[in-house]
Amino acid sequence: MQQTTTTILMVRPVNFRMNEQTAVNNYYQQELTDTLPTTINALAQKEFDNFVLKLQQHGVEVLVVNDIAEPSTPDSIFPNNWISFHENGDVALYPMFAENRRLERREDILELLEANRFTIENIIDYTAAEDEGVFLEGTGSMILDRQHRKAYCALSPRADEELFIEFCEDFEYFPVIFTANQTVDNCREAIYHTNVMMCVAEQFAVVCLASIDDKKERKNLIKHIKDSGKEIIDITEEQVHSFAGNMLQVKGRNNQQFLVMSSSAYQSLRKDQLQKIEKHNTIIHAPLTTIEACGGGSARCMMAEIFLPKFKK
Repeated sequence: MQQTTTTILMVRPVNFRMNEQTAVNNYYQQELTDTLPTTINALAQKEFDNFVLKLQQHGVEVLVVNDIAEPSTPDSIFPNNWISFHENGDVALYPMFAENRRLERREDILELLEANRFTIENIIDYTAAEDEGVFLEGTGSMILDRQHRKAYCALSPRADEELFIEFCEDFEYFPVIFTANQTVDNCREAIYHTNVMMCVAEQFAVVCLASIDDKKERKNLIKHIKDSGKEIIDITEEQVHSFAGNMLQVKGRNNQQFLVMSSSAYQSLRKDQLQKIEKHNTIIHAPLTTIEACGGGSARCMMAEIFLPKFKK
């Protein structure tokens, strides 16, 4: 099983703005009250286009899908929450916490993948869980170690334990469960997505260990990462606020590995942390200031990895 892919799906926004439905438990979102909505969307599009270009210049294949104006989906730029693609041809569809995010699911995206010679064998659909108020937001809620068949999940209002275990049984992953917190107004609140505080690459894992308050859970997480032969690169809660946990390892031309992150994440890292990362792969970073502020997500959230097999013409 591959841990990293050369191909990713990205959705170019048309109605990007701060989503009030997700702000209830995403404490990274900010309302830019001094900026017109049309300006916010234009800035996000510019950041998106620059980011895509940077990836393509390094040989990463990017399949760009344009969002549609209606229905309005302010968070469509983060497709990895509603869909994931797997090497055996399986596609998983996930239940979303915010009602307006459920509108991001589009059948025409699957048709586009097939038009690009990707094989879809089965669709495993978990979205009925929304009727029960149960959610699991894709590779935002879960970090998959595809090589070692481990799935890491920080439980939150957007990551249900039972549904996560069901996913692990369906896709044959060993579940590693914990709670990750951040300090909000002097209280410890659950971090909304695991991929904000953790990234698993082939040779290493970037993780904010201080966010895991339970010592047993922290010890268990460390053991699983180390048992998989990965170096742990520990980041601080302050760095998490700069989206230093929201990274993704991808492959470019000649199978060269890159770690992708935002410029704010890159600038927050210490010299010793950068050295540990660059020992294994080159870093690609791009400014995503508007997207991070309004969306409360960053580089990793914008990329849905495509592991589907390709058929020959």
